[in-house]
Amino acid sequence: MGKITRRIFLGLGVAAAGGLAVGWHYATKVHPNPLAGGTDPTFNPWLTISEAGEITVIVPRAEMGQGVSTTLAALVAEELGVDLADVTVAHGPPGAAYYNGAMLAEVGEAPTWDDGWAAGLTRKAGSFGAKLIGLQGTGGSSSTVDAFDKMRAAGAAARMALIGAAADRLGVGAGALTVDGREVVHAASGRRISFGALTADAAARSPEQDPALTDPANWRLLGKTQIRTDLRPKVTGAPIYGIDVELPQMLHATVAMSPVFGARAKSANRDAALAVPGVVKIVDLATQTGSGFGIIATSTWAAFKGAEALAPEWGAPDYPADTAAQFSLLAAALDKERPDGAFEMGVKGDAPVAFQGAPEDEILSAEYRVPFLAHACMEPLNATAQLRGPKLRIWSGNQSPTLIQDICGPLAGLSAGEVEVTTLPMGGGFGRRFEIDVAIYATLLAAEADGRPVKVTWSREEDTGHDMYRPAALGRFRAHVRRSEAPSALEMRVAAPPIMASLMARTFPSLPASGPDKPILDGLFNQPYAIPNADYQGIPVPLGIPVGFWRSVGSSINGFFHEGFMDEIAHRAGLDPVAMRLMMMQGEDFRPARLALEKVAEMSNWGTVAPGHAKGAAFVLSFGSWVAQVVEISDQGGAIKLESVWCAVDCGRALDPGIIEAQMQSGVIFGLSAAMMQRVSFEGGRAQQLNFDSYDALRMAQTPPIEVAILENAPHMGGIGEPGTPPAAPALGNAIFALTGKRLRSMPFGDEVSFV
Repeated sequence: MGKITRRIFLGLGVAAAGGLAVGWHYATKVHPNPLAGGTDPTFNPWLTISEAGEITVIVPRAEMGQGVSTTLAALVAEELGVDLADVTVAHGPPGAAYYNGAMLAEVGEAPTWDDGWAAGLTRKAGSFGAKLIGLQGTGGSSSTVDAFDKMRAAGAAARMALIGAAADRLGVGAGALTVDGREVVHAASGRRISFGALTADAAARSPEQDPALTDPANWRLLGKTQIRTDLRPKVTGAPIYGIDVELPQMLHATVAMSPVFGARAKSANRDAALAVPGVVKIVDLATQTGSGFGIIATSTWAAFKGAEALAPEWGAPDYPADTAAQFSLLAAALDKERPDGAFEMGVKGDAPVAFQGAPEDEILSAEYRVPFLAHACMEPLNATAQLRGPKLRIWSGNQSPTLIQDICGPLAGLSAGEVEVTTLPMGGGFGRRFEIDVAIYATLLAAEADGRPVKVTWSREEDTGHDMYRPAALGRFRAHVRRSEAPSALEMRVAAPPIMASLMARTFPSLPASGPDKPILDGLFNQPYAIPNADYQGIPVPLGIPVGFWRSVGSSINGFFHEGFMDEIAHRAGLDPVAMRLMMMQGEDFRPARLALEKVAEMSNWGTVAPGHAKGAAFVLSFGSWVAQVVEISDQGGAIKLESVWCAVDCGRALDPGIIEAQMQSGVIFGLSAAMMQRVSFEGGRAQQLNFDSYDALRMAQTPPIEVAILENAPHMGGIGEPGTPPAAPALGNAIFALTGKRLRSMPFGDEVSFV
């Protein structure tokens, strides 16, 4: 499993697909139903109906505010023939049946618009790899894309089984029956049978392997904004999050992990910590994700005070200890023509030759940089664990329950199947809760609690100071630009810590990581621009700081790099920035990009601005969705005010417009926050920003109106949770240039301009 997982995470290409000679049996094998043996009749892994007629839809993706529990439940309800209000939504148990094939389908180099056989084979290889290892995960804006066919088929198959059972009971043909609410109806006689009365017989029938699905023209739910299934518990303050878990005889704990990554404690005042009222035990923690201490107590507050009293002295870093030294290493890598580990993606034509013949005054060069960033989830990291007999139980908001089983089981001396994971809604995830460090620490502390459950809650400082950060990155770019023309040659080189290698080192530390780290170039080489000669080079530079998935991953970095530099090219060429982009988006493959950019230009009345105002535009294709944005700002006595944001998004098929709009707005705010004010800097190997006083986000008073237009021109469905973030920073930066003449190539922008 580990070897296959490593290959899949690093990117299954055509060659890797050919090397996975596991046979047709494994390709077609159906994973067992995790719901089998339950108290209610089970139709498939996504649906149960009790004899009382209660319908439960299993949504096996983590709900972290993105609305997945609503849209995925609507897929089943639509085909089952019931209203969304008729169903109860549950995350369900971990299971290989819930593998997320779409999450790994795009690990290859092929851009979204490439429908060739090689691209198709690579996508199938990634999806098959996820199935092979049963990887259940929430990430990559892939949940709805993955579920679209699976969960509609689950609802349709159950509907057909219920109708078949009713036909047998009534002695009529199945074609004479329909579903109305939670009943099967024989219109000719007026007879009706409830789902509950039919469920046992229906669930026992052989399921339809290829059930007919409802024509989108006849959809009742899909394509329309729904009342969210998680709305009531959130607005009433129901205890639904991991941090709310309460169990009998529960102990509480926190962790004090080394703020110097990889270092261990040189000393700690255990006696002082144990003297704190309520502190029960101090536990040494030395794991693949960090070293430090667990403090078990009778309350979370006592655990926090015990951690303070422990006052460990930590070892020194064995990596560049401060931000300046880290960027010096990135710069040194870029200074080399071909650094170790460098790789290319999306190369077109012959850029080196094109540059050799270009006059010096036609070469535009620039250097861009971004800092490390934290996830800063509003709900601090937490997990509850109980180890009693041959069973480990874990309650947490997480994005990877099967990874928790695979890794935490052996830590407790158990198999993965002996680990029961209850996945709860999350107060923010953004990729951070895909990590398994929280569950590892909870497992190890539960092993010290004599069978009692232990809730481990991180302080905000512990959370921010031990993140798996969005990488810092440095990019150097040049373009061959002639007056009134789009660029004829482009070279983009980016140096950054490798996310996949960092992830593998802490998830499967016994396995070596190798291969190109695609996130370093994601959002550069795969953009819908026609450039005759283009060269994109990624340079992995490990800096000793753990890095991981952050909302929109590499596209959050490279969207800023690419679209900021495109704006520079347009101004050097004397072209309108939107007009130049449209020149480069010709052809059927790029049609969704062109229409999205034209739409946002229309929405924002591009080309017209009031005195003291300016607008900036950006376009980024990420996670299968095509997103164009315009930001308008104004000069307020030398400070900048955000006035308006317009966003056009094409995700191929809009299943819930209200959720799409909300996610676009959320992504814009996330991206603007990073652009304006966020950074994690380092001194002595330690993160310097540890709470919201130094790592803030856009507040309501600063947030401008955000207007969203939803298009459906793309030939394939794309994701929605992340694509709103990448265009926000470059659109703002381009607006600042239009207003002030300052070209901001480094984030956060607040270092060089003031915001109101």
